[in-house]
Amino acid sequence: MGLMDKHKVIEKSATLLLVASLLVVTVGGIVEIAPLFYLDNTIEKVEGMRPYSPLELAGRNIYVREACYTCHSQMIRPFRDEVDRYGHYSLAAESMYDHPFQWGSKRTGPDLARVGGRYSNEWHVQHLTEPRSVVPESLMPSYGFLKDTPIDLKDFSTHLIANRRVGVPYSDDMIANANADLMAQADPSADTSGLEKRYPKAKIGDFDGNPQKVTEMDALVAYLQTLGTLVDFKTYDEAAGHR
Repeated sequence: MGLMDKHKVIEKSATLLLVASLLVVTVGGIVEIAPLFYLDNTIEKVEGMRPYSPLELAGRNIYVREACYTCHSQMIRPFRDEVDRYGHYSLAAESMYDHPFQWGSKRTGPDLARVGGRYSNEWHVQHLTEPRSVVPESLMPSYGFLKDTPIDLKDFSTHLIANRRVGVPYSDDMIANANADLMAQADPSADTSGLEKRYPKAKIGDFDGNPQKVTEMDALVAYLQTLGTLVDFKTYDEAAGHR
C-alpha cells in the first residue's frame, strides 16, 4: 500500500482522522508550551523601561477607566505604513508593566504608543477639554471634567503594592514615597531629586495649567507624555542601518 493509499484510509475514517489530528495538536502544543515553564521571563528586557511613576500610574488608571483603549491602540505593527506614520514598531517590553496591556483592538483615533513628547501639555489639555478645537474631524467626547476633579489620593501606595503582586518591580522605597512622588511630579517648585532617581525620565511640571491643585487631568497628561519615551530607539535604528 502506497503512501497516498494510507492517506486515503485516514481521510475516509472520521475516527482515525480525529485521533491523528489530536495527536498532532498534542505534540505541537507540548513542543511550544513546555519550554515556557523553564523560562523566568518570556519578554526580553530593554534598557530604559521602568515602572510607571505614581502620577503616571494614576493617569493610566484614568485612561483605563474612561475606556480610551476602545478607540486608541498602543501597538505599532512592524509594517512600513505603520512605522512611517507612528514611529518605531512596538516592543513587547514596552508593555511588560501594563496590567492589563493597552494594545487595543481598533483605531477610531490614532495609535498612542509614541505620543509622548509630540505635543505640549497645553495641547493635550485643550484636546481633552474640547477635541474639535484642535482636531476638527475628531469624534472624541470631551473630558474637560478631569480638570475639575482632584486626584483621589488617600494612600496611593496601595496601587503600587497591587501592581507589585502581579510582577511590577516597585521597591519598598517607591511604595513608601508614593504619595509624595505623585504630588511632586505635578509641582514644578517641588524637590524632585528622589522622584527622578526612582523614575528616570519622568516628566515634571504643572500638566493641567492649574498649579493650585493636582487633578485627574494632571495625571492623564503625565501618562500620555511618557508613552514611547523610555526606550532610546536610535540604537535599534542604527543597528538596522548596519545590516
